[in-house]
Amino acid sequence: MLLDTASLYFRAYFGVPDSVKAPDGTPVNAVRGLLDFIDRLVRDHQPDDLVACMDADWRPQWRVELIPSYKAHRVAEEVEVGPDVEEVPDTLSPQVPVIEAVLDALGIARVGVEGYEADDVIGTYATRAAGPVDIVTGDRDLYQLVDDKRGVRVLYPLKGVGTLQATDEAWLREKYGVDGPGYADLALLRGDPSDGLPGVPGIGEKTAAKLLAQYGDLAGIMAAVDDPASGLTPAQRKRLDEARPYLAVAPTVVRVAADVPLPDVELALPRVPRDPGGLDALAARWGLGGSLQRLLSTLQEGVSD
Repeated sequence: MLLDTASLYFRAYFGVPDSVKAPDGTPVNAVRGLLDFIDRLVRDHQPDDLVACMDADWRPQWRVELIPSYKAHRVAEEVEVGPDVEEVPDTLSPQVPVIEAVLDALGIARVGVEGYEADDVIGTYATRAAGPVDIVTGDRDLYQLVDDKRGVRVLYPLKGVGTLQATDEAWLREKYGVDGPGYADLALLRGDPSDGLPGVPGIGEKTAAKLLAQYGDLAGIMAAVDDPASGLTPAQRKRLDEARPYLAVAPTVVRVAADVPLPDVELALPRVPRDPGGLDALAARWGLGGSLQRLLSTLQEGVSD
């Protein structure tokens, strides 16, 4: 099981009241909410391995160099935070180091790689995995990794993590008319304002899906642009032709990396904490209470499985 950790703690932050606080009054709603999420995921799905994938670089320079608008609107405007710092709610930022410390004390693998987003870490693990993979994320971009033959699916939270949409190839074809790799082509053609991807003007989701169904993939669509006998309308041909500079670089930006240099870490789900003393100190300092105790009990129960 691969967790898109930031996606989940953002959901926890907005889903759990900020009245959930540490003894000193500091909000810990994201921390406790994420622990509750992990507890529910482990109980419901019983993964052998679990990795909390992190954004070591939420806006990698190599992507920005190809498409300067990539996530540009998310950059914090305040000068004092420095360049290219993601805008995060004031009471969430201080909770992220706490989340990291608690995961480390528990012994849950936490992996971020410099120069890459969590999506890329997830993509590399999913590509290398020998067995089935569940990716837990609220980011539809990761639909591109869905692969029935390899048992890779995306569990998309609909309500907390108790109600998850299990996204496989059949669901993708029903919803979008594409398979996993086809979703990346669909996304780059239609664009994504939330990621600063312009897409091809005049080519929306339905048109993109229709073109992919007709021509197979982006390369097939561009071959059709160069073929006067293809079935493209004059307007489609013109828009796609004019978008060549964008379409030449967009696949590298939109497709998650599958070659991230992953560290050598223990991925097996821990049954007992790696650092019990450190975990006790964190629990007392941040008032993690029942959220941590429930997760510890769930992990311990797995010993007899």
